[in-house]
Amino acid sequence: MHRLAFAAMLALLIASCSRPSPTSGKLPSSSDRKAAPAFVLKDSSGAQVKLADYKGKVVLLNFWATWCGPCEVEIPWFVEFEQKYKDRNFAVLGVSFDDDGWISVRPYMAAHKINYRMMIGSDQLSQMYGGVDSLPTSFIIDRSGRIAATHVGLVDKRDYQDEILKLLDNPKAMLDDRGTGDHDTVARFARLLRPDQRP
Repeated sequence: MHRLAFAAMLALLIASCSRPSPTSGKLPSSSDRKAAPAFVLKDSSGAQVKLADYKGKVVLLNFWATWCGPCEVEIPWFVEFEQKYKDRNFAVLGVSFDDDGWISVRPYMAAHKINYRMMIGSDQLSQMYGGVDSLPTSFIIDRSGRIAATHVGLVDKRDYQDEILKLLDNPKAMLDDRGTGDHDTVARFARLLRPDQRP
């Protein structure tokens, strides 16, 4: 009986871990995006990571675990994105939900040559982000700190890349949409836009 219950639980876990995320290829308008919940966590070196410090950057926030097969598929893509786009104000932030924390995560980071900041998650953080019950779950956060896309389960690499590039390549996204940004910065970017694109 116990074996049957364990098998059923394992099947459910595998299904939730690998469920694909539907993607439309179109990001919601900035006015329809919700602010990403702020958090402060410690990374693998013990340094504080504040999501608020990443405002002005496009962020890929990935919730994952070392035992999750689809997570392992995505991680090399995230390593590549971090290397390729970090000089364009882009960052990947990883949050592991391994029960034993750094005991599993530090060796995994070394083995997979992870080049982005990693933290350990908690139930509180999961609830802040809507109750994460499937891994991987990832959020693409725009320069204003708002969630532009959410993906639950394994997602095609091209979907991630297309969304990241849309946010990086949009000059308007570099401006404060409330009009409170630095005046010289706004003027400088406005000159780069065609007249019909200018704020």
